[in-house]
Amino acid sequence: MLVTALALVAWRSYRSKQRANRIITQAMRRSEELLLNILPEEVAEELKAKGLAKARHFHSVTVLFTDFKGFTAMSEAVTPQQLVRDLNECFSAFDHITEKYGIEKIKTIGDAYMAAGGLPTPNTTHATDVIKAAFEIRDFIAEGKARKIANNLPFFEIRIGIHTGPVVAGIVGVKKFSYDIWGDTVNTASRMESSGDVGHVNISEATYALVKDEPGLSFTSRGKVQAKGKGEIEMYFVARA
Repeated sequence: MLVTALALVAWRSYRSKQRANRIITQAMRRSEELLLNILPEEVAEELKAKGLAKARHFHSVTVLFTDFKGFTAMSEAVTPQQLVRDLNECFSAFDHITEKYGIEKIKTIGDAYMAAGGLPTPNTTHATDVIKAAFEIRDFIAEGKARKIANNLPFFEIRIGIHTGPVVAGIVGVKKFSYDIWGDTVNTASRMESSGDVGHVNISEATYALVKDEPGLSFTSRGKVQAKGKGEIEMYFVARA
């Protein structure tokens, strides 16, 4: 009888440890998934291994900015709940598109979306990848606009700007940390967006130089365009040929 009781206690202890291990494993998996949603995989691995991730300089990346025209007016025409639903629908689609082309989402700032190609793993296709993603983002918004108009609802219109150049990338903060990029390239990419037109993908001369011979693309030179805080910048509209 004693042997049976001891065996039962041992079995229960074993099962309890199994349950505890499963709970720990599940919690670790959830933490891993959450970390990978916040950081690029190789940056997350460095952070786990070393407790920090060093900032890195990238010689050439392509930065994309999007922004919605008339966002303030639309926010006054719909409920806050509907506005957030529409933004979530758009940004979720943007996330899928950038992932498809191997582009790193950096962050959203209000109704603006920022992403970059060519990091954290450098490559030679980042300019073309970002332009292809920009086309799909523009088309997604255009299709949504057509549906909204058909149903007599407020709609989004989008400007997209792209610039290529050097950046520094790294993690900032100790709470709610994020992977971010800095440098004049980021500022210029933002100016490409604000100096663009609705429904067009506006690129800088630096990006144009990398993709001008790419099959399937056509370009419209805009000449030198005044950009806030940057002076005159050579710009091009890029489209599918």
